[in-house]
Amino acid sequence: MSAAAPRPTLRASLPGLALVAPALLVIAVFFVVPMLVSVVSAFQTKSGRWTLANFGKSMELYLGDIGYTALITVVATLLVGILSIAIGGYLTLGRNPRAVGVLRWLYRWPLFIPFVVAGQVMRTFLAKNGLLNQVLIGAGLLEPLTATSYLDWRGIILAFVWKQTPFVALMVAGAMASIDSSHLEAARNLGAGRLRILFEIIVPQIRRTLMVGLILSYVSILSVLSVPLMIDPNSPTMMTVDIAYRINEHGDYGVANALCLISLVLASLGAWFYLRQGIASRGVE
Repeated sequence: MSAAAPRPTLRASLPGLALVAPALLVIAVFFVVPMLVSVVSAFQTKSGRWTLANFGKSMELYLGDIGYTALITVVATLLVGILSIAIGGYLTLGRNPRAVGVLRWLYRWPLFIPFVVAGQVMRTFLAKNGLLNQVLIGAGLLEPLTATSYLDWRGIILAFVWKQTPFVALMVAGAMASIDSSHLEAARNLGAGRLRILFEIIVPQIRRTLMVGLILSYVSILSVLSVPLMIDPNSPTMMTVDIAYRINEHGDYGVANALCLISLVLASLGAWFYLRQGIASRGVE
């Protein structure tokens, strides 16, 4: 048997530690320390006494908003997944080169637009006198008196889906492009249609990439303040708006940090799936 490799000494490890030290310092100062302060504050009163009252007040005042946030996030993530599969599938299996080229050029645009701009775009597009209703009225599909605003949960979901779909679709399309084309040709030779090839051959092979993209989108949606604040800040609303309200209007960091921890629990579900996918991709059960 070959002898085990000797462990590196501290002196040999110093150059590597020096290289990663700035990154570790940034993570510690701007992430770990503020997170620990928030966790401690969530369990303390303003006088410093330990308590669970902040969580009780959060559940009493914002239980509906917590459920609303979870529902909006899950629905938007599912729609992002469906549209990403549709876009990636057409880029891979589409037979019209011009349509594929146009789609490849168009679908990435929202990827470079900040969330605050996406919120303002949706306000202009979905308002009662917005572009959508004006187009429907001009086409004779809607009467002016029956026009309504879509600046509610529908607008929030649409903004998130429009903003996050290019990110996931880019990952999905890349994974689909890397699939061995002989698999697709064999399926075509056996008479399989494009939908069957997409859902029975392509999607199973890229499911890990799809899951990673959806998890990252899920966590991003949970953390966005600008979109719900600009589109529909009225109750029920998303937790990010409640957190900003508790801090700006009441200076209540205890309840705000309790809501942050609840949001962290929701995000940790996505982190669990993310880690599970990472372990599975390395063949570790």
